[in-house]
Amino acid sequence: MGSVFGNNIKLSLFGESHGEAIGCVIDGFPYGINIDNEFIEKEMNRRRAKNAKIATARNEADKPEILSGILEGKSTGMPIAAVIKNENKRSGDYSNLKVIPRPSHSDYTAMLRYDGFNDIRGGGHFSGRLTAPLVFSGALCKLALKEKFDITIAAHIKQIYNIKDKYKNNTFPSYEDFINNYDKELAVFDDDAMNKMLKTIEESKMNIDSVGGIITAAVFNMPAGFGEPFYSSIESRIAQSLFAIPAVKGVDFGLGFDFVNYKGSECNDAYTIKNDDNIKTIETKTNNNGGILGGISNGMPIIVNTVIKPTPSISKEQLTLNIETKEEEVLIIKGRHDPCIAVRAVAVIEAAIAFSILDLCIDMKGRLI
Repeated sequence: MGSVFGNNIKLSLFGESHGEAIGCVIDGFPYGINIDNEFIEKEMNRRRAKNAKIATARNEADKPEILSGILEGKSTGMPIAAVIKNENKRSGDYSNLKVIPRPSHSDYTAMLRYDGFNDIRGGGHFSGRLTAPLVFSGALCKLALKEKFDITIAAHIKQIYNIKDKYKNNTFPSYEDFINNYDKELAVFDDDAMNKMLKTIEESKMNIDSVGGIITAAVFNMPAGFGEPFYSSIESRIAQSLFAIPAVKGVDFGLGFDFVNYKGSECNDAYTIKNDDNIKTIETKTNNNGGILGGISNGMPIIVNTVIKPTPSISKEQLTLNIETKEEEVLIIKGRHDPCIAVRAVAVIEAAIAFSILDLCIDMKGRLI
């Protein structure tokens, strides 16, 4: 089934954008994990639409109601089920899309796959609205990873349209540096770049258009030697979870597609010894491979870049096809949509990676981690 993911822990997402509720069931989550409700609320809030100038006007509370699997602040080892109510709906905005599908959206392909029985309202089960329970599950996984392995995960907006973020002194930031950006309007290191991004997004919204972006995430303190080659590689597992997120169209690791601009002598990661408090560890002088070699972690931060396409639901006139008449028609999309999905996707990307990494860690260390 397409809405279930994971090997040792399994995540099942359910619900539709304009249904009564959305939610998830997490089976196989480790028992005895301390559940920090304040942390979960902060993670959920990072994904919410809070600024109508750069996000959708649809404002949902996104408060998960936990039905099972947690007792007295700890996970029990039983399935964790949670629901999130949909309260701010305008389903009438989508009444014509069964006949006139939106360009670059799932309307047409979903109609083909489910013989027209799919819920079209707001994209139904294909909607980015389903990333809310994903963030909830990711928050739980982050708590488990921190408690059992001291692994942390953070991300920032690397690029919006043609505007790129910059690292201070061109040095890859620490986990603490990453999370210090979370209270900003955008999760960006360079404030000048952030202001330009904000202006670009606002202009796109004013022009009833949209822009895309790139989000860079990092996994810190990943133990060396975790992973497998080929189809169980760390890259394979993370990419599978990321490509499930609506609007994700590209994933790479480390330098990724930029490797084409280098020779081997320029981008190979040389090994070195780090002496920290008289404890010697093997590291690489650079991290162009993003912490993974042969599908296995080398102890450096895992670096993942994810491309988010421009929101396909824009209110400009677009040419599409009337499925019934087989004639081309001009479509003006109604509804409330983000002018830049990447703004709210930072926490979503982190959540998907967190689930994959926890699943991998259980592979490496067994059920009783």
